[in-house]
Formats: sequence, structure tokens, C-alpha cells
Amino acid sequence: MSEETGAGIDRRALMRRMGLAVLAGGVPASELAAGQPSAGVPAVVPKGQYPKDGRLGPLRDLNGYFPFTPPRSEAVWRKRAEFVRRRILVACGLWPLPDTDPVAATVHGKTDRDEYTVERVFFESAPGLFVTGNLYRPKGAEGRRPTVLCPHGHWANGRFFDHGEEAVGKEIENGAEKFPIGGRYPLQARCVQLARMGCVVFHYDMLGYADSAPFTQHVTHGLRDQRPERTSPERWGLFSAQAELRLISAFGFQTFNSMRVLDWIATLPDVDPERIGVTGASGGGTQTFILAAVDPRPAAAFPAVMVSTAMQGGCTCENACYLRIDTGNIEFAAMCAPRPLGMSAADDWTVELETKGLPEIRQLYELLKVPDRVEGKYFKFGHNYNAVSRAMMYAFFNKHLRLGHDDPIVERDFAPLTRDEMTVWTSGHPKPACDDDAEIGVLRAWDRASEKQRRELVPTDSAGLKKYQEITHGAYEILIGRDLPAAGDVMFEPIRQEAFSGFQRISGLVRNTARNEELPASYLLPERWNGTAVFWLHPEGKSALFQANGDLTAPIASLVRAGAAVGSADLFETGEFRAAGPLTAARSVENPRQIAAYTLGYNHCVFAQRVHDVLTLVGFAKHHEYQPRKIHVVGWHEAAWWAAAACLRAGDAIDRLAVVSDRFRFASITDIRDPRMWPGAVKYGDVPGLLAANAPRPLWIANEGTSPLELVDACYRAANAASAVTLDRGSGERPEDAAPMAERLCAWLLA
Repeated sequence: MSEETGAGIDRRALMRRMGLAVLAGGVPASELAAGQPSAGVPAVVPKGQYPKDGRLGPLRDLNGYFPFTPPRSEAVWRKRAEFVRRRILVACGLWPLPDTDPVAATVHGKTDRDEYTVERVFFESAPGLFVTGNLYRPKGAEGRRPTVLCPHGHWANGRFFDHGEEAVGKEIENGAEKFPIGGRYPLQARCVQLARMGCVVFHYDMLGYADSAPFTQHVTHGLRDQRPERTSPERWGLFSAQAELRLISAFGFQTFNSMRVLDWIATLPDVDPERIGVTGASGGGTQTFILAAVDPRPAAAFPAVMVSTAMQGGCTCENACYLRIDTGNIEFAAMCAPRPLGMSAADDWTVELETKGLPEIRQLYELLKVPDRVEGKYFKFGHNYNAVSRAMMYAFFNKHLRLGHDDPIVERDFAPLTRDEMTVWTSGHPKPACDDDAEIGVLRAWDRASEKQRRELVPTDSAGLKKYQEITHGAYEILIGRDLPAAGDVMFEPIRQEAFSGFQRISGLVRNTARNEELPASYLLPERWNGTAVFWLHPEGKSALFQANGDLTAPIASLVRAGAAVGSADLFETGEFRAAGPLTAARSVENPRQIAAYTLGYNHCVFAQRVHDVLTLVGFAKHHEYQPRKIHVVGWHEAAWWAAAACLRAGDAIDRLAVVSDRFRFASITDIRDPRMWPGAVKYGDVPGLLAANAPRPLWIANEGTSPLELVDACYRAANAASAVTLDRGSGERPEDAAPMAERLCAWLLA
């Protein structure tokens, strides 16, 4: 006789078949010792212990180990490269790429040398943000010329760097340099030699160095502490929570400036846009491989003393939230493939390049059938871009930009430019303000432009919705950083089974074995299951299912009586993850600088980790042999947004989403260690954007009061699913309001 009758499944069948409980661990019901019904919430983890969850271990930081695994095929690499490129652009705040106008550069103050000229250049890359530098041009050259962009690193005074007579004497003595002038002004030396080789060269400033405006060197490269006066929602600066919520960073501005340099230089009549190379050392090396990774226009790249499996970049300008989660500088450099890539290494964090990193990049180039286009060499000097490394670079560009010179190329000394000859700011071209108001002005202008761009993407039809979702879902994939777990990656270990009138309560551990994560969880299995599973998520964890005496809360009892199975868990840093009280401040890595990117550029934020846990719960139910016919997710208060974010990555595994809001907005966060901190949330529409991205999934929203949700309405209308949104105007804040609202919610879930 079948155990299934009518529309339901009886308890015995459910115990064998329900993917949310006993069979999940492969343990038959008869082998579970029935416990006595307990008052309160059943504990799963022994008293005084925490779940055995890898996320409770040490955080990753920039000094970790960042290997690169070569892809199995060209198709795999294309897919991976697209994802990594999007990760970088999202981290930079450049997804989607900003709307731009043609660059209007001011070029003035030409200095004439024997074989080349040098001009001063500045332009606004964005309102209030300036690119500044020197343009070297070979004399007597005809037609379009090969071109090399030269971002500099963290040398004192940047483009104006002077090594000093004493230091250069030691460099000549140990073989690092050949000439007193070239060794004293090594940044100028490479520009001069490349110009003598027939290249147009643009040597431009990092943010805060030399002529750069409006950011100061202290803010962009030396800031150690958060600035309380620059963190409010009304007035905020770089590295504040408000900036991170919009993915605005020094790293992003520098990357954008380099892209705008490409926009400009490719329009010059004497530049061959098909033969543009990029080279820089140290922080300039970071800019070099990042530019080559996100922009296809550089034909070749030579990052010096920066590509490494070890230290990834110590400066605030080399880090951004999300940037190096599950990736690193070796893979970033590999993104240049199949274009030519050259790298130099030294007695610093790059010392092992030839044995760690270069072999794997070579495998990629061999896979792409261009093994002769990659090279790397260690030189036994300290951190540098000295004459020995520069000689390697000259030979590299001579070959790959087809300059036509005989090897070896011998660098010659030159007459250096003075600071007065290099600076772009003169009495006729005064330097813009570089103060707090200028900094804040650039950030607010950037934010307004981003908001305008997002408003213009709001869809009005299905085609517009597709474009909107390509952008938003592409961003949320990075911000969330996890999909549903694969079938077989999650198991359930039942710890305690208790029988009650009309249902079973089974408590245990949900383990994501692929990720070394485990969650204390409770499942309520009704006498007759209707095939619906509801995940009830709350900041207090699984305790939200129960009253203080252990009885089910009214809405949970209603769902179970109607035949729905209900599950909940203590998500990361809630419930049994905590000794006492809610988490008030997220952990951060040990670093003397209070910058979010040092932690969140290498580790998922607490918000995202809780979203991962929701995906673990849902994925296990979805993939189990006996699948629920419907899976609904309900999120209360802060958990509403964990639920909404999880739905974006769960796809059609989740049938309905209900959020009981507390009218929270990410834009209210002012502390980078706030556990609710989710970098980028404001950039992509805050809470309304998160909900709108769920279109056309049936959506129930409560406790938003009279707040307008135009973005949600627009996306659901564009999806021809306006009726899929239920906006419950009840507040649910008073006891007399909460019960009717809960009844309406349960009716909606069971409809």
C-alpha cells in the first residue's frame, strides 16, 4: 500500500523521503534516539563550543599565498577571464563603465631635447579629477608611432623622483645603474630611452603624487585611521563606509585614470593605437597589469617587481573590496594573455616568480599557442626599476611593438628635466584645490553620475529588463560571491529528534563539506507534508521558530498545521556561533591602517557569508534525491536582505520570497566594521535594487510603511509580473498588528 494519500505525505514517508532531515544524513529514523520534548531552543553544539566552521579561523590578508591554477582548456579560460575582468571592474566601481565624453587635454610648455621633445599634459578624467603627466615624442619620426604608457610607483615625489647623488653612486658600484644621470632619475630614464627608440611615451601621476589633483598623497596612500568627520551620509570621503558602499576607492580612480589615458592617447595623430604598451614598477606595476586585465587596448604589458604569489600590494591605492577574493596578482597578470607579457622580479616579495607564478602563466600561454609571448626574469637587486630591469623591458617592447632595433639596446645618459620643466601647473595653468572640500566634491560628483547612469538603466520593457539584469546580476554575482552548492556538497547530521503532536522536530548540523562550513539547524516536519518547504530566517537564528517555553510561534504553528515543513538555522555569527549577544563589529585583519579593503578585498563580508549560508540550506533541499515541490524563503528584519540576496544566486530553486523589513537602508551605515556592511549595496540601488533584481519571482514585502518602491515596481512591470508583488502595508510593529500580518504572510506562502 502506498504511504502517500491524497495531497499529503504521512510522517513515516516524510521521515524517509524529506531531504531536509533524517535521510539527509543517511540515518534511518529507527536509529535516532527519540528525545524528550525540551523547553526553549534545542542546542546542537556542545555547551562552550562553536560550530566547526572554517570561517571562524584566521582571515586572509595581502600577505597570504595566491597561486594561479592554469585552465584545462581555452574555453574554460575565456569564461574565467570574463569573470575575473568583471570582478576587477566591480571592485573598481567601474561596472558598468561610466559614461564619458572625449578627453579635452591641455598640452603645453614644450621642452626640446636632442632627439625628443617633452610636453606637459593635464585633463579632467571625471569632474574635479585630474590626470597629469609628461608626453615624450621622438623628433623626426613620421606617421603613427608605437606608444608606451608609464605609470610610476611609490617613488618619493613620483614623477619628480630624484634618487640623489649618494644613492646613485652605490647603484653604479653594485651594477644596478650605469650612468650618474640615468641612475639618479630612473623614471625619466626609461621615458627618454623609449622616446629615443621611436616611441611616444606618456609618464603620468598616481593619485596624490607630483601634480595630481585633487587628492593628497596622505589621503590616497598614507591614511591610517578612519576620519569621523568624513563618514556621515551627508559628508564622506575616501575609505569611509559611504564610499565603500558605492565602491568608490583610490584603486578605482587610478584604474579609471589609466583607462582615460588610453582614451586620450589613442586619438593623437602620431600614435598607433594598435601598438600601445604599458610598463610600471611596484605600484606602477599594479596599475600596469590591472589596466591590461580590464582593457583590451594595450598590445603588450611589462609590470616590474610586482607580480607575485606573495604580498599582493601593501598600499591603500592597490586594494579594493572584493578585488582578490579567490584570485590574485598572478592571475591578474595572466589576464594579459594572449598579448605579450614581460615581468621582472627582485629580492622582494617577487623573488620566487620564476618558480611560483611564471611556470603557471607559461602553461596558459602554451595552451593559447603563443608560448613566445611571455617572459619573466629575477635579478638579484632590491626592489627597483633599475638599468638591468629596464634593459629587459627595452628588448621586450622592441620585439613586441616591432620597433626594429638591433639587440642589445644600450641605454644612454641624458639631460634631465627639472621639476619646473616637468610640472603641468604654472601661472597660466594654476593647480586646482587639493583640500577636503575638493575630495568630497569629486566623490559626490562621481556618485551622482553613477546614480544617473543607474536611473537610465531602469527598464520599461523586457529588452530593458534584460540589459538591467545583465548589469545588476553581474554585479551581485561578485558582491555575493557564491552560487548554490553542488549536489553532494552538503550533508545533514541529525543530533536530536523530538516528537510533538502533529510534527517532528529534528535538530542537527548542516555541513557544506566543500567549504568547511557547518550550521546548527532545526527542522519541523509535519504529520502530513504538502511538499512545501519554508526557510524561516531571522537575525536570532533558529530560536525565532519558538516561543520562550519551546512552543512554536503562531505563524510557524500555522505553517506546520497546513502541512509545510519549516527549517531555520543559526547563520554565520548568529545563534550558536555567538557566546552572548548579537555581533556588533565584524572582524578585521591585523593592519595598522583602518581601511575596509585590507579585510574585504580578501575575505567575504559578514553579510555575504550569511547569504552563503542561506544558499547552503536551499541548495541542499534543491539537490536532494527527494526534492520539495516548492521552496519558499522568509526573511525577518536584517535577515530579509540575506534572503533577498540569496534568491538572486539561487535562481528558480526558490519559488517565493517574503521580506519583513525594518525599513533599513544600507546608505545609513557609517562604520566600515558594521556587520551589515555590504560594499557596493548602495551603488546598485540599496534595498530597492536588491528586491527589484528578484523580478519576476513572487515577492511579499511588509513593514515598509508608505515608502515608495518605484524601482521594484518598474522591474516587475517590465517583467510583465506586476501582480507578483504583494506590498503589505501593515507595520507589524505592534502586537495587535503583528498577528494579522503573520496570518496574511502564511496565507500567501501557502497559496
